[in-house]
Amino acid sequence: MANYQDILVAIDATQDDQPALRRAVYLHHRIGCKIKAFLPIYEFSYEMTTLLSPDERVAMRKGVISQRTAWVKEQAQAYIDAGVPIEIKVVWHNRPFEAIIQEVITAKHDLVLKMAHQYDRLSAVLFTPTDWHLLRKCPCPVWIVKDQPWPEGGKALVAVNLTSEEPHHDALNEKLLRDTLLLASKVDKTEVHLVGAYPITPISIAIELPDFDSSTYNNAIRGQHLIAMKTLRQKFSIDENMTHVEKGLAEEVIPNLATHLDAGIVVLGTIGRTGLSAAFLGNTAEQVIDSLRCDLLVIKPDDFESPVDLDDEEEDDDD
Repeated sequence: MANYQDILVAIDATQDDQPALRRAVYLHHRIGCKIKAFLPIYEFSYEMTTLLSPDERVAMRKGVISQRTAWVKEQAQAYIDAGVPIEIKVVWHNRPFEAIIQEVITAKHDLVLKMAHQYDRLSAVLFTPTDWHLLRKCPCPVWIVKDQPWPEGGKALVAVNLTSEEPHHDALNEKLLRDTLLLASKVDKTEVHLVGAYPITPISIAIELPDFDSSTYNNAIRGQHLIAMKTLRQKFSIDENMTHVEKGLAEEVIPNLATHLDAGIVVLGTIGRTGLSAAFLGNTAEQVIDSLRCDLLVIKPDDFESPVDLDDEEEDDDD
C-alpha cells in the first residue's frame, strides 16, 4: 500500500536547487513521511593517483565526503530549521544508480524521488542513464520530479493496460489504481484519471483485404476497451468522466492527455523484464516517458525483485 513513509531523495550534485527535495518536503507536510537526502559521489582521479598511499586516498575520500555532506546540509537547512526531519547521507560509489538501489534495499525505503533534467520549463523531461537504471531496477516506486510547482488542482493520470489476457497485468492495473487513489486522498484531494489507448486499424490490413471493414474493426476494438475500462473504474468507484479511452499510439495519447488535463503526475506500471517494459504497452514505454512534461511515478508489481544486490558489479556506465 502506498503509504510512502520512508522516502529517499536522490540529491543532484550538479546544482544548488533540489526540486526532488522540495517535493519530498511537500509530501512530508501531507503524509508525515521520513526523508533521507542521499548523495553518491565518486572522483575517479582520486582512485588513480599513484603518488598517494592507500591511507592517504582513504583520507582524501573521507574529506570529500565530509565536504559534500556539509553541502547537502546547506541545501536542506531551511527545511530542517522549519522542523522537517531530514537525514543526510553521502557515500563513495562509482555507480549512482547502484548506490541508490542498495540504500533502498538496506534501509527499506518505500519511495525514491529524483529530479528530472530538462532544457527549459516547457521541454520534455530528459532521462539520464541513472534515471533509466532506477526506473528499470529499483524495487520501490520511483518518482521523477520536474522543476515546477504542483499544479493548482493537480491531477494524476494513471495509464492502464486494457487489452492483456495475462493475470499479472490485471493485478498491476489494480495496484496502480489503489496506490494512486490512496496517495491522492492525502495530497490536496488530487483528481485521479485513467487512460487507455487502443490501436488504429493497420494500413496493411486495409490494403491487403479489400473487403475489410475498418470502421467495424475500430468500433469493436474500442468497445472492448470501454468494457474493460468500465469494469476497472467500477471496482474502484471512479466516475466515468475521469476515464479516457483514446484511439492512437500510447506514446502519443498519454503525453497529449496529460498536457490537456494539466496533470501534475503520470503513473505508469513496469514489469521490468527487458529494458523498461511497461505493463500496458511493452517496449513503447520509453517513448511515452520521453514525451512527458510533468512528474512521473513508476510502480512495479508486488513480486518484482531487483537485479541489483548489495555487492552487484554491473559494468554499465552512468552519467
